[in-house]
Amino acid sequence: MKARVWSLAFACLSIGGFSLLMIHAQQRGGAAQGPPRLGFRVAPPTYQQNCGTCHGTQGTVTDGKKAPSIGELQEYSPERVYALLNTATAAPHAGNYSDLQKRQFAEFLSGRPMNSAAGDSKSMTNKCSSNPALQAPTSTPSWNGWGPGSNARFQSSADAGLTAQQVPNLKLKWAFGVPNATEMYSQPTVVSSRVFFGSDAAWLYSLDAKTGCIYWSFGADAGIRSTPVVAEIQGQGATKYAVYFTDVLTRVYAVDAQTGKLLWKTKAGEHPRAKSSNGPAVAAGKVFVGFSSMETTTGAVSTYECCSFRGHVVALDANTGKKLWTRFVIDEEPKPRGKNAQGVTLYGPAGGAVWNVPTVDPKAKRVYVGTGNAYTFPAAMGTDSVLALDMDTGKIVWRHQEVAGDAFINNCAATSRGGDNCPDTLGPDYDFGGASMILNFSRDGKGTLIAASKGGFVMAFDAEKGTVLWKTTLADRPPGPQGFLVFGGASDGETAYYGMNQNGAMVAAINIADGSRKWTTPAIAGARGIAAAMTGIPGVVFSHASEGTLRAHSTADGKLLFEFPTAKEFQTVNEVPARGGAFGQSGSTVAGGMLFVGSGYNGQGSGGNVLLAFGL
Repeated sequence: MKARVWSLAFACLSIGGFSLLMIHAQQRGGAAQGPPRLGFRVAPPTYQQNCGTCHGTQGTVTDGKKAPSIGELQEYSPERVYALLNTATAAPHAGNYSDLQKRQFAEFLSGRPMNSAAGDSKSMTNKCSSNPALQAPTSTPSWNGWGPGSNARFQSSADAGLTAQQVPNLKLKWAFGVPNATEMYSQPTVVSSRVFFGSDAAWLYSLDAKTGCIYWSFGADAGIRSTPVVAEIQGQGATKYAVYFTDVLTRVYAVDAQTGKLLWKTKAGEHPRAKSSNGPAVAAGKVFVGFSSMETTTGAVSTYECCSFRGHVVALDANTGKKLWTRFVIDEEPKPRGKNAQGVTLYGPAGGAVWNVPTVDPKAKRVYVGTGNAYTFPAAMGTDSVLALDMDTGKIVWRHQEVAGDAFINNCAATSRGGDNCPDTLGPDYDFGGASMILNFSRDGKGTLIAASKGGFVMAFDAEKGTVLWKTTLADRPPGPQGFLVFGGASDGETAYYGMNQNGAMVAAINIADGSRKWTTPAIAGARGIAAAMTGIPGVVFSHASEGTLRAHSTADGKLLFEFPTAKEFQTVNEVPARGGAFGQSGSTVAGGMLFVGSGYNGQGSGGNVLLAFGL
């Protein structure tokens, strides 16, 4: 194997007859317990540059010995990789690396931390004294999945149990510290007076909503970015209700909502570099999941055969986990499209990641998703698009591409250098990204689908036909790479509310009838942008700013009603040291008179490991 310079971030080494990738990572602090770690997010271009020839999408054979592919390495536990790195065989290559760096490498591949047992509820001090029978998800106030009302993220008065007049009096009731976690991005689901959420340390938790005591925990194979969904399940013995969620390496799980027992698990992603960046939708006995990819970062490296991932949506049988259909958002299969300056074969078309939670209309048998930019030039149809799929077959019912020619890969220059993997024309990277489609219904039953783009514009479609009803732009200048509308808004059926990811943390209200702007809050001095999803109840919309401040605004005029800074330390009910940080993906959830939110998101600033519960 070709030697590499040790000052690079990665190096290859041979262990037990095969090669492994080595991370040389910088130590960083944080609220997490145990050694600082990098987590699944880290897939820098130097991974492919220095070790991709051995551990790429397929893996290679040298002298009769096969190097495992990245997909195969991701099936290893971090403990196994760490042990291999400490063998005598590895010593000539790994001897210059610290114990911390070896741990960081193991955690990068597996998508979860060393010492995962630290997150088990068995070692916690706040166990619930009993575990009463779980009630039906719709029998008590609930927030189930990404957002009530077809992902409108607007809670009814009956389920909210909280009025606009009471919101200024909200107080922190309890805080739960997540062991071994560095980020909080699994939005809490509230069902039957229980809170279900996952951690990037690969644990799913079930807590009592009122007190924060813990019923059970379930250890997944990799970190959980997913928002859980609780739904009825059949054919699983005495189990009535399951919690459905995904881990970051595209495994979909169903566990008993009462006990946390695993019912089934399915690897659903269709590419070795596929990732699950959000959660599932469950309807009509099916689980729907969209998949993104790490090719958006590795694609720029000249040793990588860029690119072959196509965004896709998968439907599974909710009772068994059996895969029912897969729909790629780009119709054409990737084919060789020449070689780069290093002689590496390039492929395409590729891209169109599905970052958002699918929006389902069981009555119309439709599944709606938004897609991201292309990775290859020219950008294929299906990228930067809104799609309507048939719920039973996955067939595309209608498709609207709003931004044509948007081919974008991280770490590419604004113009191609020639002979590399980068698109001839770069960007502008205007995904329909993490913002799930919002489906509203008028009194006559007509559906309006609302989509928001990182490019700063909001669009409305006739949900049945796919025709554009209106388009309005909130950005006052072309947005940067961080995006302008990222993880989405909330809608009460007449007005949609969006947080803007720019300095000042402003919120805008849009009239759904015609796209006109009703009001915009003034910029807040010292506040950063709002990337996280918005949350609404009658009379109030909650925003979650990047610096970690939770705010409540009047839906009438945007007036500030309440704010609470979360980027600080908290005393927790389970006695785990915890600190909040930035907001950046999921928003708060409201049910039964309480508000729940996880604080700490590295993508927007500082990480954290705390779940907060507010009440009166």
